[in-house]
This record gives sequence, structure tokens and C-alpha cells, in this order.
Amino acid sequence: MISVSNVSMRYGAKILFEDVSTAFTPGRRYGLTGPNGAGKSTFMKLLSGELEPQKGTVVRPRKFGVLSQDQFAFDACRVIDTVIMGNKRLWAAMEEREVIYAKPELTDDDGMRLGELEGIVGEEDGYSAESDAALLLQGLDLPDELHERKMGELQGGQKVRVLLAQSLFGNPQALLLDEPTNHLDLDSIHWLQSFLNSYDGTLIVISHDRHFLNSVCTHVADIDYETIITYTGNYDEMVLAKTQVRSQIEAQNSQREKKIAQLNEFIARFSAGTRSSQVQSRRKEVERLQLTELAKSNIQRPYIKFEQKRPSGKHILELEGVTKSYDDVEVLRGFTSSVTRGEKIALMGRNGAGKTTLINALLANSPTTPMAELRETSGYDGEFIEGGQVIWGHEASVGYFAQDHRALVTNGMSVFEWLHQWDPGAADEEIRGLLGQMMFARDEATKRTDVLSGGETARLLFCKLMLQKPNVLVLDEPTNHLDLESINALNIALQRYQGTVLIATHDHDLIDEVATRIWNFESDRKITDFKGSYEEFQTVLV
Repeated sequence: MISVSNVSMRYGAKILFEDVSTAFTPGRRYGLTGPNGAGKSTFMKLLSGELEPQKGTVVRPRKFGVLSQDQFAFDACRVIDTVIMGNKRLWAAMEEREVIYAKPELTDDDGMRLGELEGIVGEEDGYSAESDAALLLQGLDLPDELHERKMGELQGGQKVRVLLAQSLFGNPQALLLDEPTNHLDLDSIHWLQSFLNSYDGTLIVISHDRHFLNSVCTHVADIDYETIITYTGNYDEMVLAKTQVRSQIEAQNSQREKKIAQLNEFIARFSAGTRSSQVQSRRKEVERLQLTELAKSNIQRPYIKFEQKRPSGKHILELEGVTKSYDDVEVLRGFTSSVTRGEKIALMGRNGAGKTTLINALLANSPTTPMAELRETSGYDGEFIEGGQVIWGHEASVGYFAQDHRALVTNGMSVFEWLHQWDPGAADEEIRGLLGQMMFARDEATKRTDVLSGGETARLLFCKLMLQKPNVLVLDEPTNHLDLESINALNIALQRYQGTVLIATHDHDLIDEVATRIWNFESDRKITDFKGSYEEFQTVLV
């Protein structure tokens, strides 16, 4: 069990949480929720021991797994060893054993110590450590040929999966996972959900994936109103319960306000008269009816609304035999398809299957996407399409959200200046209004683009798309860096959008609720083109 008692954390004048006491019990799976900046990662670091609370105490089990956020810390290590390092006691014993065995001669003390170390290795299932680690890696779609490589040779998404396997290794009594679904494809996310649902220890997870939280969590610990409140049920059930509690308290306060106003009116009228005993009684009643204090919520809800300057023609896009390879490795194999105005297509498949490659091929032939911009976001200077052709229809105007979108925001400008350059004729108040919709306070319009966080950069790019009003949206992993409130706003905006959408995402709910068509990238480099919803696509697969 993990427990915290009277824990407080603040940064300057900002209170994250104050005098929090709560416990996380074995057999329960907790989602740790709250908007960006609420203190979720800070609280997770308190639980893991990486940070000490400014006040209060934290009690944790001897053996717990933590998802490391430093992708480069293990670059010199073998992949399989990095996973085994998740069991610190076992790894320390194995390393010490190797040092002793490397000696030219062993003393009696060395022999005694080796016996102790072999006992630790046996207790920690060290003799099956490599095979156990390999099973975890295979479940996370890391094939056997990668297990002996150095971590520094892997791509970023592959490193994240190894670090996830590290946190899961050795049957820890508790798991602390901060954004475990980042860089995972849907198949890997589904595997992780299944694994965690069978885990019988204490699980605490931060995620911006609503479907993942709903599938995994039995309880939700929500950071808001300067405290942490634990609700029974999954994320959607927490939102409902939280809304009901808040509404109930506000309704009670409204009634109290009316009653207090009536009493104060009586006191004002008769305080100087002969009804002093009644006035005194009313004053005591006012004190009794003091309003329940409600700390201010730090939840902010963006408002996203995508519009079109003008609609496109009916036949918006044609792909004929599109082919692309990298260094003789075929990625796209003769893909042919036709897209009609208003369709919303989800690009699905394993990481590295070719989704971004196809997006780049489409954008390279787009009438409204500058080639320099595409080179910047892709980091690629070769041909984006080697065979076949991409034909955009009449009046096509494409708005693009890149997976590596930081390169799209020029440094050395204010947020206001950067956004205004995309429509110099727009009124200042329109620009400020869009920034306000995406939760930039009025004084943040002068904030420099150099210091924007990942979430702020993403919100600024959505401002650009709303300002430009394209009739086609091409979105490559748009939910990265967004909190749950922002993802929900994006989901609703895409459902209401009248234009055409092509979106690559691993967010289950976004695919399920937005897509009207699926392009599924298969392992044999073919693309299955399914006209229907994600739910219908899954039914066909079954």
C-alpha cells in the first residue's frame, strides 16, 4: 500500500495541494487526473521518492516500479539489461556477482558473499530474468532481434516501450506510470490494458487517453480545488460524480446566500429599534449559515471550432498507385483510393507502418502546404513519393498539424505576432479571441514563442488552423501534449467540422467517435481501406 499523510506542495504563491491525506490500496487501479499544471507529475514524484514533500509524509512499499521519463539514461546498456534493471535488488546482486567472478582468485569471504548473492538472485527469480524480460518486450512489439542491441540504437518510441517494460519487470508491489501510452500504437495500448487489468498490486497511472483510463481504472484520484479527492469508478464516472458534488454544493450555497440576505435585511431594519433580541438571534443564524468555502477549480476548458472559408469540390483527393521506399525498404506499396468531401479518415497501424510517410506524400502535392514547411517537420530531404500520383480536387485548402510540430513555430516572436502573420488582415481582437479560446490569458499574448511548453505550442497551432479556416484537416498525432479537457474539445470540434479530415492517432475514443472511414496499415505494407466506423471495422476483423 502507498499512503500520504498531510502532504502539501506549492510553488511560490501557487498551491498545488494542501494537507492531503489518502491511501492507495493493493488490488485497485487508480487514475491520477487533473489539467496540465495541476501537479500530477509532481505528486507522482512524491510517491516515488524522487521529490520530498514540503510538508507531510509518504509511505511506500519496498518494491515498486516507476516509468522512467529519461529516454537517454540507458543509452549505453543492452535492451534486455535495461528491462532487468527495473528490479534494483536483483540487478545489484547480478552486478556484484559479476565483479566477484571476474577476480583472478576467490577468497573464502568471496565464496560466502557469492552464496548470499545467489540466494538473492533465486528469491528475485533471477534465473529466468532474461526470458521474463523478453516476454514483456515481445508484448510491447519489440522483436527478439532488438533485445541485444544498445538502447542508444533504438528510436524514441522503441525506447519508451523498453522503459515501460522496465517498470513492469520483477512483479513490483506497486506501479507508478506517468503517461505510459505515449508513443505506443493501438495494439500495444490494448496489450498494456490487458496486462494492467490482471495486475494485483497497487497501480497509479497518469494518462491523457480517456479510453485507456476508462478501461483500466477502478478508482480515480483527482487533483483539483487544491486537494486530491478519490472517486470510485473509472474516468467518466468520476467526471459525473464530481459534477454532481460541485452542483450540489453550489445549489446549497445559493440557498444560503438568499437566506443570509434576508437575515441581513432584517438586521439592518431593526438593529436600532426595540427588537434587539431578535436581531441578535438573526446575527447568530448568519454566522451559522456561513458559506461552505469552495476553492477555485484549476480546470480550463478550451473551445475549438473549425470552420471553412469555402467548401471544396465533391471529389477532394485521388491517390493512384502511391509508392515509397527508404533505402530499399518498401513502406507504401501501390496505394490507390478516392476521398469524397466531408469524409473523416483515421490512419491506423503499428508505429513505423507508414502513416506519416503517406501523410507526407499527400502534403508534398498539396496546393497550400509549403515544401519548406514539410521539410522542416519531416526532417527529410528526399522524394516524398516515388511512384504513382496524388491529385487534390477543386478548391482544396489543407491545414496541417505535424507530429513534430515544434519546428513550425518560429522562435523570437510573441504568441500574438506569430499567429497574426497567418492572416495580417485579421483584427487584433479576433487574434486575441482565438488565443483566449485556447486558454492563453490576455497578458500571455506577449509571451515569447521560445519558452512555450509542448501543450502551449499545440494549442497555438490549433489557433492557426481556426484562423486559416481550411476545408481539409491533416492531423498527425494531434493529442500529444494535450490534457484530457483539450482532447475532448478536439474530439467534439472534429465531429462538428463540415470539411474533410485525415487523422493519424492512437487515441481510441478519437478514432471511435470521429472516423467515418479507416485506412489500416498492415504488416505486409498494404493498406486496408474500410468505409465505416472503427466499431464496424473491429466487428469485421472479429
